[in-house]
Amino acid sequence: MASKTVIPFLVGMMLLTGVCNTLLTKLQDNQCVRDCDNPDPKKHVLFEQPVLQTAQMFVGEAGCWLVVGLMAAYARITKRNREGYEPVQSTDAQADTDPNADAASINSESTLLPKRTGAGPGGVLSGFGILLLSLPAICDILGTTLMNAGLLMVAASIYQMTRGALVLFVGLFSLVFLGRKLHLFQWLSLFGVVLGVALVGLAGAIQPDTKANATSLSALVAEDPAAAEAVRVVLGVLLIAGAQIFTATQFVLEESLLERSSIEPIEVVGWEGLFGLAVTLIGMLVLHFAIGRTDAGRLGPFDLVEGFRQMVENKVVLISSFLIMISIGGFNFFGLSVTRSVSATSRSTIDTCRTLFIWIVSLGLGWETFKWLQVAGFALLVYFTFLFNGIVQPPFEFLRPRRDVEELLPEQPIEHN
Repeated sequence: MASKTVIPFLVGMMLLTGVCNTLLTKLQDNQCVRDCDNPDPKKHVLFEQPVLQTAQMFVGEAGCWLVVGLMAAYARITKRNREGYEPVQSTDAQADTDPNADAASINSESTLLPKRTGAGPGGVLSGFGILLLSLPAICDILGTTLMNAGLLMVAASIYQMTRGALVLFVGLFSLVFLGRKLHLFQWLSLFGVVLGVALVGLAGAIQPDTKANATSLSALVAEDPAAAEAVRVVLGVLLIAGAQIFTATQFVLEESLLERSSIEPIEVVGWEGLFGLAVTLIGMLVLHFAIGRTDAGRLGPFDLVEGFRQMVENKVVLISSFLIMISIGGFNFFGLSVTRSVSATSRSTIDTCRTLFIWIVSLGLGWETFKWLQVAGFALLVYFTFLFNGIVQPPFEFLRPRRDVEELLPEQPIEHN
């Protein structure tokens, strides 16, 4: 557990890196990468590479191994300096006074080597069991890629608010797969969360933020420019909300594995980063040869060569990619440092502040416009999420539980981006 004097710094850095993750990804989405000299803004082609953005996220997660290595080296140096040289104490005097010492030594089953203390993961994740972490990594791939695709179509604040649907699927999956019990007020909360997400999506559809051009994904659905704007937002919200199914599955899998092992959470992130990066790169190669090299897929999101060309030739995209990798790694480190040191109230407040900061910065940069209906949806999301987590009491007496509410995910897995 982190020291109380360090917690405010960790919380601040968690907020900063969490905000940067979303804003830097949206900054990439807004960059023109082809036909930028065309006088017609509708002909400009923006950076639309959700799979490539997923890969850069896993690079950031794999970077957590650097932190693990530095922490291990620091602990070893500190231990060596603290212990120093200690002479070996002779046990001859004890042997002379205890006539059964020799017999006890011969019959003893203990080794002369020091006992292993906390080295490596135990339980189901020991040995080749570590490959089980590839399952939540695959869920992370699917969820993150869908969210990146959705972010292409909606404002950054709508993206962040729609991710609040995660609590819905975490609650349902905890009930079905982990055997947790939901109280009546929690079922009411889940309904409220759905209503809040619906209002946020409706706000974006009714009052869409005008873009110079529709994304290629939404252009497939509607050809009318006016209808394409609304369809773009609705499709984006559905992709982001649907992605929470995979994120919730990832959470439940991590919870189940962490309950039965002794591995450090930051090592879990590192392993998932390695597995996720490997699977993503293999998937990118398969999609490139299956779709990206065809006439229909060339220059699209599955064209690997075009994607890397766009990233390397556009300095803003390239620099932001490195910043996102650093930010992702930092967010996981600070998040894991904070999550077990603060209360559920504090964690929910941090998530709320993250969404607010993203909203404020997006408004200040002119990426979106203010919508009162979005405020109403966000207020419902915050209230019912707080209600679900037991931070605020149910408004009516009959909704209040008569015994303590069971924590759905005691191991407290966190979002990785």
